[in-house]
Amino acid sequence: MSTHAEEALASATSDASLVHAQKVSAALEAKIAEDPSRFRVLTGDRPTGNLHIGHYFGSLLNRVKLQQQGVETWLVIADFQVITDRDGVGPIKERVYSLATDYLAAGMDPEKTVIFPHSALPELNELMLPFLSLVTEAELHRNPTVKTELDAAGRQMSGLMLTYPVHQAADILFCKANVVPVGKDQLPHLEQARLIADRFEKHYGHPAGTDQQVFPRPQALLSESGTILGLDGTKMSKSKGNTIELRMSEDETAKRIKKAVTDSERHITFDPENRPEVSNLLTIAALSQNRDPRSIAEEIGDGGAGTLKKVVTESLNETLRPLRSARAEIEKDPAQIHSILQRGIETARAQAQETLSQVREAMNLVY
Repeated sequence: MSTHAEEALASATSDASLVHAQKVSAALEAKIAEDPSRFRVLTGDRPTGNLHIGHYFGSLLNRVKLQQQGVETWLVIADFQVITDRDGVGPIKERVYSLATDYLAAGMDPEKTVIFPHSALPELNELMLPFLSLVTEAELHRNPTVKTELDAAGRQMSGLMLTYPVHQAADILFCKANVVPVGKDQLPHLEQARLIADRFEKHYGHPAGTDQQVFPRPQALLSESGTILGLDGTKMSKSKGNTIELRMSEDETAKRIKKAVTDSERHITFDPENRPEVSNLLTIAALSQNRDPRSIAEEIGDGGAGTLKKVVTESLNETLRPLRSARAEIEKDPAQIHSILQRGIETARAQAQETLSQVREAMNLVY
């Protein structure tokens, strides 16, 4: 088969997989609405920097929605995974506290949501040993997300980067999560977690005296919002400085948007394929106003980039104003953040210890 034919086949397969994932996600949403008590969500972030509007529109709002629906939610701050593609952890404690502050300011309720840093759960990392025995090196190398992360990092493949999908599988499976909100680019990671859950069942079976599978098969809940680009028209990234962080002031937000890349055409239209930078700014305004970006473009018309940026700035600042106000209050009491993280660690460790006990029983490793 020619290279072109192989690429075409891979693309068709990927498209078919995405369509299937979208159908499964839609059915899952309906089931959650019907009975949220049947589900446990695991989601989270790497503390590589401060959260930005891509996180806000792409995941934070959905997490708050799930919590409000009554779905039990677990939020992992994946601090160990910072060194997947970096030589050090940087100001890790400050970033962990910043993430927790953003979660609370966005509306996550610590009485309903378990918030914990990954590194505080030694049992979680112990799960990596049996999990690694269930995947092949070839499968890890084929994971497209690993390839993408490696290209972005511009460095040699480390053992941790290669096993990144298994690390994430441990995050998901230890707490018996059966729902994981993801973007389409993260589907391969979730498939790896399902594969590990199935293979563990096949290889080791159930804990003694039970007929229950140790790990449920987690399902993907696809994000509804599209991808937001950075203000320079490339992928939004904390390391590129092309983001608007949630903790920024309104003046800082205005300055960032003023420098955003547009094009030379004065008439504003929503055309993601031919005018990605302009369309990206329209998308941010549309998400802020909960409107169709095309209608905003029509209103701006010949107003040009200046009017567009003014609309985006005003819309975004108004949307983020309550979060930023709440954030300022929460930051005044770091002891509260510490207490919430400690409670989350206590809850998460208890679950991790229970899961690891079941794993040992299933593997006949109880002496």
